[in-house]
Amino acid sequence: MAISDFYPEIFFLILTVIFLFVWITKTRKKTSVPTDWPLVGMLPGILQNSHRIHAYATEILTESGGTFDFKFPSYLNMDMLVTCDPANIHHIFSKNFSNYPKGDEFKKIFEVLGDGIFNVDFEMWELHRRTTLSFMTHFKFYGLLERAVWQKVETGLLPVLDYFSKQGTDFDLQDIFQRFTFDSVCQLVLDFDPCSLCVELPYIPCEKAFNDAIEALLYRHVLPESIWKLQKWLGIGKEKKLFEAWKAFDEFIYPRIEVVNQKDDDFKLLTAFKKAYQEKNGCLSDCRDF
Repeated sequence: MAISDFYPEIFFLILTVIFLFVWITKTRKKTSVPTDWPLVGMLPGILQNSHRIHAYATEILTESGGTFDFKFPSYLNMDMLVTCDPANIHHIFSKNFSNYPKGDEFKKIFEVLGDGIFNVDFEMWELHRRTTLSFMTHFKFYGLLERAVWQKVETGLLPVLDYFSKQGTDFDLQDIFQRFTFDSVCQLVLDFDPCSLCVELPYIPCEKAFNDAIEALLYRHVLPESIWKLQKWLGIGKEKKLFEAWKAFDEFIYPRIEVVNQKDDDFKLLTAFKKAYQEKNGCLSDCRDF
């Protein structure tokens, strides 16, 4: 028999497959949950909604009861369990925190954070937590916070907004509020006002370094470790930007720490950390990373 004799059957089979596909697509219950495809995982659905990723994640978590296991291609090693359930958050971060250490892999990726609270586990984390809570629950804290923020509103935010209003020129409101946050936090934590929020809008490397660092750390999650380590060794790509951001952080922060080490202020966050570290280790020789 010639192959042409099977044309009607083949044509009918193709039509049937197309009909079934259209019927399943039309009748299937609409869902935001992405399909876990072979080889590529849920990546197609995530990429398709990348322009609205926060809203998309909210829809998925709402539909799945507050907790969802995102599956990425196995070769990326990026599977993520995402939750917004308050009971889970309490279980992980408070009730059973010791059962969820970040581990060496986490610290390797976030090495730019040194031995800060976001990077350490167990005793060192407890020291950070205890010191921070003691400072933030102190009766002087709210007065200090109010003075720092309101002073920046009066001397920075309002004059800048007034200046651009009178000039009638466009400006980046997000940049203004990032500068406002940066100055306020520096004043509160480092007892130093870098004055990035003024009508000149000066370029301060440390303030601009945060975005470069965050983007590079995101890439470390996506790229295989061998790739980003090679980029780091060669000094190229996002790793080059991370290195420059790291340098900007060090050049900005370490002089402030040295000033604190020479003083003994009554109520300053860095002073509280200095005392806590000294009580635990008996010296301040390697306090900078902490």
